[in-house]
Amino acid sequence: MEDIILKNEATIRLSFFVGVLFLMALWEVFLPKRKLLVSKAFRWANNLSLVFLNTFLLRLLFPAAAVGVAVFAENTGWGIFNYFDFPFWVAVIFSVVFLDLVIYLQHVMFHAVPLLWRLHRVHHADLDIDVTTGARFHPFEIILSMLIKFSAIVILGAPALAVVIFEIILNAMAMFNHSNVRMFFWLDSFLRLFVVTPDMHRVHHSIKTQETNSNFGFNLSLWDRIFGTYKAQPDEGHTGMTIGISAFRDKKICDRLDNMLFLPFFGKGVEDYAINRRKFSNGKEN
Repeated sequence: MEDIILKNEATIRLSFFVGVLFLMALWEVFLPKRKLLVSKAFRWANNLSLVFLNTFLLRLLFPAAAVGVAVFAENTGWGIFNYFDFPFWVAVIFSVVFLDLVIYLQHVMFHAVPLLWRLHRVHHADLDIDVTTGARFHPFEIILSMLIKFSAIVILGAPALAVVIFEIILNAMAMFNHSNVRMFFWLDSFLRLFVVTPDMHRVHHSIKTQETNSNFGFNLSLWDRIFGTYKAQPDEGHTGMTIGISAFRDKKICDRLDNMLFLPFFGKGVEDYAINRRKFSNGKEN
């Protein structure tokens, strides 16, 4: 079974991507949480074009992808799980959880470092939030993220099967928790004990700095609770909150493909969003 999964890794991942995208898109049509500010057709055309561009670049630069790095580490004996003798199931489960922690810490870093925030704000500049926002990232951020992931896989010696499972979960959960869907409060309250829900992650896309710098998790919700970055609800409610970045409110700048690619290189708003950036007025912190 493991060999079959590894041989068909690309097909399996694509199938999950298309399937989850389709299901969440249907959910958004029949039970939307918020009214959209920008035409869905316009945003989807540009967001998905960026996704296709990133996929092409990753396959061009890293043909073997993350699973290939895991196989390489296994063949060379690199990494903790390839050096020490652990049960295979322990290595798989721990690797999936550890890689999720790495993605959480990486996300925090992209908010904390102004230069990295310039790249990451392409994701946050979306004037609406829906299933396509979950895959909307600047190519440079995608490349950096992949290199960080490679490093974590090699250090850990994560099994190739664990990497495939993690990649599927990460992509599926990113689309799920970015979706513009309405969910029963009791169901959301239960699910967010374990995973990041749409209502939980939507707070992170608020125009308010203190809300943007919260709820960094993409899959497991425990990291935000452990590290003190959890915020239950937006101050103005989910239908009253404003999505995006205060410095970028023009849909042609925020949601058009060519401008998304150049967004990191112009405009202000970097210092305002850097984590732990304190502003003082008359000697007192605001």
